[in-house]
Amino acid sequence: MYSKILRKSCCFHRVASWKIFSTIMKIWTNVKYSEAVMNIFSEGIAGHELVTDLAEAEIVFGFTGPEQHQSEADLRWIQVPAAGYEKFDTLEWRAWLKDRGIALTNSSSIYNEPCAQHVLAMLMALARRLPQACALQAGDHSWPQWPERAEIHLLNGQTVLLLSYGAIARRLCELLAPLHMNLIAVRRHPTGDEPIKTITEVDLMDYLPIADHVINILPANPATQNYMQSERFAAMKRGAIYYSIGRGTTTDQEALIEALQNGQLSYAYLDVTNPEPLPPDHELWTTPNCYITPHTAGGHHNEHERLVRLFLENLRRLTAGEEFLDRIV
Repeated sequence: MYSKILRKSCCFHRVASWKIFSTIMKIWTNVKYSEAVMNIFSEGIAGHELVTDLAEAEIVFGFTGPEQHQSEADLRWIQVPAAGYEKFDTLEWRAWLKDRGIALTNSSSIYNEPCAQHVLAMLMALARRLPQACALQAGDHSWPQWPERAEIHLLNGQTVLLLSYGAIARRLCELLAPLHMNLIAVRRHPTGDEPIKTITEVDLMDYLPIADHVINILPANPATQNYMQSERFAAMKRGAIYYSIGRGTTTDQEALIEALQNGQLSYAYLDVTNPEPLPPDHELWTTPNCYITPHTAGGHHNEHERLVRLFLENLRRLTAGEEFLDRIV
């Protein structure tokens, strides 16, 4: 009876209609964190029912796919404990969620700060040639002070082109502001009130040639598959730097290797690859001036606890009739 009333009264775009309900909800999860973090989760859902059968769930906190939910008549909300939600990010599945009144939230607010700091760290490290200094210490212990100083560049006044303008990009712009860089973002649907210059994909080829840094924060979906390919790498300013921290599938890696080998790009930094883990014998590992981290940009010591607390905050908002954080659909 509860689910029928709820479905009739709420398509979940009007979350406030939930506020008339304060009942026991069935929660399913497949996250497996430390005992201490799972204790926080258990204490936070007290008063609700934790179920082991996904088909019974009204609320899902975990990693699932749309196909797993098609027979769940009472499902009302899915929270993905990650920034990426690519399994649901198609027109078909977004429409399916909306039609059934199922809300989808991700955890982007957990990752905007660590990912933005990670990109900032690499921007500054490459500008100050810190990888080269580390290589000298690990290598022949030489002291090329003046040649190295001559190759260091200040970031002030350089142009950054951001592919996507989500939470991570917005936080990165805040961190870069004191450096007085020229910031430009590519966005599917600019609102006109962005604090930096914003363009659409139609104008991308006009701006790639002026960017010193191209930062790819795109999600994985059919429209972004191999988004950065040979034509776009060739259009970049010669000697520019490419960064990828969104999803590995958005970069044509063969085209990237070619752009590094022919000097079109001076450096590339990848936190995401395709596939992951990147095989030990993959060519990217030994491509000159290509720096790789093992998908650690979003990492931080209390990451799992923050994911759980975000879910619990959204659970509180649900029962209070307030808007969700990090809502997608």
